[in-house]
Amino acid sequence: MRAIRPPGWVRRLRRRVISPAWAARLRSDRGDSVVEFAVVFPAVLVLVFLVIEGGLYFHARSVAAHAAQIGADAGRLYDAQPGDGSSAAYDFLRRTGESVEDPSVAVNTTGNEIAVTVSGDVASLVPGLSLTVSQTVQAPIEEFR
Repeated sequence: MRAIRPPGWVRRLRRRVISPAWAARLRSDRGDSVVEFAVVFPAVLVLVFLVIEGGLYFHARSVAAHAAQIGADAGRLYDAQPGDGSSAAYDFLRRTGESVEDPSVAVNTTGNEIAVTVSGDVASLVPGLSLTVSQTVQAPIEEFR
């Protein structure tokens, strides 16, 4: 394959304007790695933050599920009062920190079954990204026979 050569007037202009030392510098790859790093680094940074955000999501989901389980266990006891399940879930969420922000606990008792739903927002590192979690646990209510 033949290389395409610029016209003669362009070659003469290059010889006059650009010294041989500058021409060698322009042809070198020196400094390319800095430009590549500046282009790639933001993408790597976004990926790292998304991985951390995924970990925070799964942690908040686990905390919400455990709070719902504790609420269901407290609400299904034999002589449990109507607010025992939600207060136990709120106590657990308060002790575990802020992994579930603005939590809400809903307790539904139907016949001989209790269902506790814990929902809330996930603590976020990425601005503008808001994730929510919601976990429900159902259990039979204990009764004396």
